[in-house]
Amino acid sequence: MGKVTGFLEIERQDRGTEKPEARLHTYKEFVHPLSNTEVEKQAARCMDCGIPFCHQGCPVNNLIPDWNHLVYRDQWRSASDTLHSTNNFPEFTGRVCPAPCEASCTLNIQDNPVTIKTIECQIVDRGWEEGWIHPLVAAKKTGRTVAVVGSGPAGLACAQQLARAGHSVTLFEKADRIGGLLRYGIPDFKMEKHLIDRRIRQMEAEGVAFRTGVEVGVNISMAMLLTDYDAVVLAGGAEAPRDLPINGREVDGIHFAMDFLIQQNKRVAGDTEERAAPKGTLTAKGKHVVVIGGGDTGSDCIGTSNRQGALSVTQLEILAKPPVKENKPLVWPDWPLKLRTSSSHEEGVARDWSVQTKRAIVENGKLTGLECVRVEWKLGDGGKMNLVEVAGSEFVLKADLVLLAMGFVGPRKAGLVEQSGVALDARGNVKADTNDYKTSASKVFSCGDMRRGQSLVVWAIREGRQCARGVDEFLMGNSELPR
Repeated sequence: MGKVTGFLEIERQDRGTEKPEARLHTYKEFVHPLSNTEVEKQAARCMDCGIPFCHQGCPVNNLIPDWNHLVYRDQWRSASDTLHSTNNFPEFTGRVCPAPCEASCTLNIQDNPVTIKTIECQIVDRGWEEGWIHPLVAAKKTGRTVAVVGSGPAGLACAQQLARAGHSVTLFEKADRIGGLLRYGIPDFKMEKHLIDRRIRQMEAEGVAFRTGVEVGVNISMAMLLTDYDAVVLAGGAEAPRDLPINGREVDGIHFAMDFLIQQNKRVAGDTEERAAPKGTLTAKGKHVVVIGGGDTGSDCIGTSNRQGALSVTQLEILAKPPVKENKPLVWPDWPLKLRTSSSHEEGVARDWSVQTKRAIVENGKLTGLECVRVEWKLGDGGKMNLVEVAGSEFVLKADLVLLAMGFVGPRKAGLVEQSGVALDARGNVKADTNDYKTSASKVFSCGDMRRGQSLVVWAIREGRQCARGVDEFLMGNSELPR
């Protein structure tokens, strides 16, 4: 694929970015696309490796060598068609996916993988610019109706696939805008929201009906959906955040990350402060911010805090600091554990590892700091790793605002899940297999984070697509939708 000797002749080149001091003044995206000619050269680096391990790394089964070859041959429209055959929303993954495909690239054995994510994003962005992407309206309607609950990437992908199969699809979203965590969890500086709006218009033209501000299990019952629709898909995400059970947790100043991020995304969308923060404004301006949690959500809190004008930002992680470089012979082509520095980290943050928060320090009813201790993970009885405090390692961090970004423990149970009567797995997620995505309840299906737990956008798209096929097969006896 690509140019046979391309990987030997052409150096890896990725997209550039605005300098940190410049991008901190805006919530706009700050990545500079490569020129089409440069992208074609990068696509030429895709080698004829025999076994495309990038396929293993990509959850949506993208035909990566195929569209790399088409880009190299200047056949961009065919590349766009090939890309969309496996991924409903490559402009989302081309911006926010961590690119496990690149970790699996054969050239990554030498730390020089093909710029797969950049090429993917350039293909879809050019597809929109050139007018190659348009609604795919079903040739005939089946007369079957499906309700999809939740408008994150899983719900959107599932709804779009089902509409293209000819079913009448209604997508319910409890928030005021469509998109789930794409809309309100991911900051605009990572992915601007007009990209979601554009896909919504496409899906509306394909026949999907959107109902916002409707929380199933609160505004309408699950029983009503089961009466009115031939199938119901639960795609509500994993929204129950992991809490921090420490003394002083109840003090004002300690908040879940999503409460903080949603407010800012609503402000960027043009909402008034009253609408963006009906329960009170959360802001990092003029504050010493501590972010607890080392993942993507924590990184988003860092970038948002710096843009709001925080005096300082510190990020804590309870796990040990990862190695700067992975043990390639041991982990390739799997996703490696190694130190990752995001664009938000580059903008200013003090990072610390192997730290556990002991208690909040409260003075005169206000949060002033956190008492922390260093920890080690040691092997205990039965081969279990135990967290052990390092004696004498206690220290105090100044903190006016603490943001809990420690992940999610599953879907919220009240309302939708309880009313649906579906069985849960050992982790508290909705139980459904990956063959047909059926739950234990009649004509109820589930996909995305609500089923698999907290995960990536690309996994949600995959599950939404596969669930759509399961629903289609349930309704029609067979399905021509791809998995």
